[in-house]
Amino acid sequence: MQSTATSVGAPRVTFWERHQRAIAPWLFLAPALVLFAVYVIVPIARSIGFGFYAWDGLSTPRFVGLGNYLELLGDPDFWTAFRNNIVWLVGFLLAVPAGLFFALFLNQNVFGMRAVKSMFFFPFVISQAVIGLVFGWFYDPSNGLLFHVLHWFGIPPLAVLSDERYVTYGIVAAGLYPQISYCMILYLTGLSNVRPDLIEAARLEGAHGWSMLRRVVLPQLRSATFVAIVVTVVGALRSFDMVSIMTQGGPYGSSRVLAYYMVEQALGDYGYRVGYGSAIATILFLLMLVYIGFVIVRVYTQEKELA
Repeated sequence: MQSTATSVGAPRVTFWERHQRAIAPWLFLAPALVLFAVYVIVPIARSIGFGFYAWDGLSTPRFVGLGNYLELLGDPDFWTAFRNNIVWLVGFLLAVPAGLFFALFLNQNVFGMRAVKSMFFFPFVISQAVIGLVFGWFYDPSNGLLFHVLHWFGIPPLAVLSDERYVTYGIVAAGLYPQISYCMILYLTGLSNVRPDLIEAARLEGAHGWSMLRRVVLPQLRSATFVAIVVTVVGALRSFDMVSIMTQGGPYGSSRVLAYYMVEQALGDYGYRVGYGSAIATILFLLMLVYIGFVIVRVYTQEKELA
């Protein structure tokens, strides 16, 4: 009789009280997830969907299935842009080791180092448009700084932005200027969190120079390296502004990249081929997805091995 009374008088545990710990985080995340879905997931899905239609952005879309993608296979301008994106990707990855080098150089307690750091930070805060214009003047074959340097060494003038062989490399060099600064900032932040006790222990064990960097410092910079690689890869694949400012895709379309060619097809001189431009955007998105997914899997595997 007593047990029955106790069970009847016991307070009821509500659903919220039973699952509060599991539900509460999702309630805090809900506004951000909704905004992410509306402004990222839905536009990506719609862009992929438009790739299966022939559409000028105004009239009724006409379903063509894989027609846009089959046309891409035979489009020489697309393959030129694709090849240039590979050059951008390989060249831009030089920003990661270069940023690490400058970060190690600047990570010293020396008089005047703050002024030197501000000079290296400067490219990061400059607009891409300004950098493109400055490098356009730098490459000027008639009176640019490159012209005077080559003339001093007795080398004939080189029209970098007018030569199909060099134009993409010249633009990549201009893009590397701020990207190295960005990677340097990431590594400087990571170096400020390196454990000094591990450094001292390694010195007592006789580690120095390259062995200290490879075995002690770099493992503690793994998160900074991951962010630097992902941001650099995304920046290389979505490169647009430098090409638009410095060459507008020329000469003769030799400096086009996928992002620039996409805009040309959807909104540019080729007419309003929104469906074809969306197909190019889908290819670019898949390239980013595959590469970044590969990097994430590698990092996860390494973290799992160290755990």
